[in-house]
Amino acid sequence: MTSLDVDTAPDGQPQALDQRRVLLIIGALLLGMLLAALDQTIVATALPTIAGDLHGLSHLSWVVTAYLLASTVSTPLWGKLGDMYGRKTFFQAAIVIFLIGSALSGFAHSMIELIVFRAVQGLGGGGLIVGAQTIVGDVVSPRQRGRYQGIFGATFGVASVLGPLIGGFFVDNLSWRWVFYINLPIGIVALVVTAAVLPSRLTKSRHVIDYAGTVLIGAAATCLVLLTSLGGVTYPWGSFPIIFLGVLAVVFTAGFVFVERRAAEPVLPLHLFGNRVFTSTSVIGFAVGFAMFGALAFLPQYMQVVRGISPTQSGLRLLPMMLGLLITSIGSGQLISRWGRYKIFPVLGTAVMTIGLYLLSRMGTTTSFWLVSLYLFVLGVGLGASIQVLVIAVQNAVDYKDLGAATSGATFFRSIGGSFGTAVFGAVFSNQLVGDLRRALHGVPLPHGFSASSGASPAVLHHLPAAIRAAYITGYAEALHSVFLFATPVGALAFCLTFLLKEVPLRDTTRAVDPADSTAPTAVPATRTSSQEMERALVTLLSRENRARVYQGLATAAHVEVSPRGAWLLYRIGDCGPITKAKLARVLGTTSADLGNRMTELTAARYVTVSDGTSPAGPDGAEDAAVLALTPAGEQAVSRLNDAREAGIERLAAGWHPDQNPELRHLVGRIARTLAATDRPLEPEKAAAAGPAQS
Repeated sequence: MTSLDVDTAPDGQPQALDQRRVLLIIGALLLGMLLAALDQTIVATALPTIAGDLHGLSHLSWVVTAYLLASTVSTPLWGKLGDMYGRKTFFQAAIVIFLIGSALSGFAHSMIELIVFRAVQGLGGGGLIVGAQTIVGDVVSPRQRGRYQGIFGATFGVASVLGPLIGGFFVDNLSWRWVFYINLPIGIVALVVTAAVLPSRLTKSRHVIDYAGTVLIGAAATCLVLLTSLGGVTYPWGSFPIIFLGVLAVVFTAGFVFVERRAAEPVLPLHLFGNRVFTSTSVIGFAVGFAMFGALAFLPQYMQVVRGISPTQSGLRLLPMMLGLLITSIGSGQLISRWGRYKIFPVLGTAVMTIGLYLLSRMGTTTSFWLVSLYLFVLGVGLGASIQVLVIAVQNAVDYKDLGAATSGATFFRSIGGSFGTAVFGAVFSNQLVGDLRRALHGVPLPHGFSASSGASPAVLHHLPAAIRAAYITGYAEALHSVFLFATPVGALAFCLTFLLKEVPLRDTTRAVDPADSTAPTAVPATRTSSQEMERALVTLLSRENRARVYQGLATAAHVEVSPRGAWLLYRIGDCGPITKAKLARVLGTTSADLGNRMTELTAARYVTVSDGTSPAGPDGAEDAAVLALTPAGEQAVSRLNDAREAGIERLAAGWHPDQNPELRHLVGRIARTLAATDRPLEPEKAAAAGPAQS
């Protein structure tokens, strides 16, 4: 096999796909991923206008919460359905559901309709993200997978930056409804391309889906979010609806615990909570998500309503926060890989995040935009240093069998915290706005059809009498001040909780976690199995290797006295041979003459024989028809090289004891064989310059 890209063979092992088809598949998957990633941020700058046009300012936060809650809770279910029945079918189903939700959201004529349709969008969005990230593993070989997964991770970061800008552009130049309509042409293209190029038979595996656990945890989370957002605003805290929601939340939570104790494949294994690191990272992640999402939902309100700038400009004003987040998210990952320590980053990150939230509470109607940009940058720096490190910590602390569940569980709690934060801060804002407007207006009534609960779009505000508009903006700013001030102790709580985080010496594989996977502040967790998580980490580590040094180290460890270039070529002949010189030259992308020069040391070492071909000579002569094959000594050399490669990879997974885990042992062997068969040729000058190294 010479292609780097794979399909599913009858035995479940990879089969080659041509490069053009793979690029089309990756393009279609990126479109699907971009749809879901953009829709988490593109709505932000449109929210003030949406709330005003649909007269639902008091329910504004639920436009974000409904999407987050639906996508987060549905993600594990999408992952297992795709595993069982084929990823192509369910990825396309996710696109269709997402497009239906997008179309309906664009047609919405009330805030309640929009919230319901956003939940439909969220259901599809969860499937898009998990589907795209798992299908990559089905169609791309391990050596190339790290590169493609990096592109997918970067998509989240790009969406975080572009989303608010695109949303603002549509509001300014078309309508807020285009924030949702833009998904339709992109989604249709993705649907057509996936139908045409995605293999019909991708990897399948047997699972027992925890339907009851998924429904119960979703119901419990929904009841709790409703309780915290409606209590004291829509209904008094002691009223029957609030008490009923509280009782339902307790019942659903108890039912979830009961079901998970007996589920064959629980959506969230309860024994993980016995792990101190998992428990502390989950609580910290919940608090970080709570503060982060709550703040993000209301920043465009400050920009557009209080400061009166356009939606497009408000999107630009959020860039400092995204910049700070990206810098520390990627930077902390690099430093952790170098130092092997992680606890200091969430401690400092949550401290800086808390300072950033407090600074945001100081923003007023005349605060300099340069100062606002500094505040946002500080918040982004704190968030970036906290988010990704929690995933690294939890992956490092659990057994291999729990690796996938623990990873998705940690990100699950961050996203659920975001749902709570958005809803709770929305309730705080709505509750404060009534009193703040009353004090600012000094008893002057607002125009007909304009109230604290309904609000008005920024465009409508400009048509109010100057005195009323100034008073309204002052009251609005005071309410937002309360939101960010309320978020500050939540950030402080996250800071205090970080001291409970136990630092465990990092395994090499844990250091390979890609910061790009979590750079988007609203990224929905993708559910991966333990095998998928381990493969992702190993591939990331191995992709950083100096290829010449690796082959020199393999040759030394295997006692094969050839150059790195010779060791690489020995692998290729062992994988493809017996093979004619002309055909091998085409496979390696070189000329027969160059290949002949490279063959000299292998034939001199008696690892390879060159015999006359039995087929007629081609246009390049009889020499090109010569057949290359391994000698018995060559076969033994390749076997020792394979053993050395496998032993080197096994050392990277030593903390998870491959010798005691058949699944992990098989994974290590498969990656070793696949990488050995698909590595690119070494450049002669680099190979010559490389010194000895260990695999």
